[in-house]
Amino acid sequence: MGGAGQAGRCTIQPMHTLRRPRVDDAAAMYELIAAYETAVLGAPDMTLQDVQDELVEPDFDRDKDGWLAQDADGRLLASAWACSDGDSDLVHVDVIVRPGVEGLADELWPLVIGRARELAAERGHDGLTLHIGIYRADHVKQGMAKEQGFEPGTSFHRMRIDHEGPVEAPVPPAGLTLHSGESEDVRREAHRVQQESFAEHFGFVKLDYDLWYERRQAQSVNDWSQLALARIDGRAAAVLIGNNQFLPDQDCGYVATLGVLPEFRGRGLGRFLLGHAFAADAARGRKGTILHVDSNNTTPALGLYESAGMRPVMVIDVWRRRL
Repeated sequence: MGGAGQAGRCTIQPMHTLRRPRVDDAAAMYELIAAYETAVLGAPDMTLQDVQDELVEPDFDRDKDGWLAQDADGRLLASAWACSDGDSDLVHVDVIVRPGVEGLADELWPLVIGRARELAAERGHDGLTLHIGIYRADHVKQGMAKEQGFEPGTSFHRMRIDHEGPVEAPVPPAGLTLHSGESEDVRREAHRVQQESFAEHFGFVKLDYDLWYERRQAQSVNDWSQLALARIDGRAAAVLIGNNQFLPDQDCGYVATLGVLPEFRGRGLGRFLLGHAFAADAARGRKGTILHVDSNNTTPALGLYESAGMRPVMVIDVWRRRL
């Protein structure tokens, strides 16, 4: 999630040039983002690996969708981007400005919104929805979002549980079998379960299997062995997809997706898969397990995670604007 510096607070801009991001800009972009996140949170939240993955995201065209502002010495002052979400009218955006640098956001936001309009039009949409993620602690960026016409949409709570030694694996429900994601047949079933179980959630975008697979393959943190498809009496019922996103900086496992098909809800499958992830992460020697949960979730997920021993450690709000 990105930051905004002091958007709209000053009309004096530092001397700078704009250019497109390159893959080898990852280290400089990480330094910029880390400076912003440290100012807001007290420490970086993203890793260099996260930045590298974002630069090769299949939906992101580096030659059209992003901008970097740098000073005469080549130091990055700001980063901005717009990124489509499949063929939908949803475009994710952000403007990140180095702390202490003022005025650049006013130049970058029109570029970002203009590109977002182009992305929606290219996909055949007459309008578009913009989403930006903002840390709850970032009051400056919240003000910037309001100035740009954004309104709060939903909140994602980052939850964590710590593991001290082995964690006992849960007892599986009757008729359950688990299957990992090394096989394409399992991945295709997992994709279907994920799409159907999240269809009513905030910001859901329908994705075909090929793009879903390509996105995950492009992530350095991806590990198909951490995908667990649950079948009940041979029928696909629920899925958990873990990865290594929080391994480099927090030595924790990460549950990126946990979904249960509507007809199988109320049978304890979500709790079982969560316990399975805890036991697997502890067996890998990880200090804990992390996940994000939408506060507007159509299922009572937040209560499930709290009852399983997880605690909230951060809130990230998604602000939205309809054009």
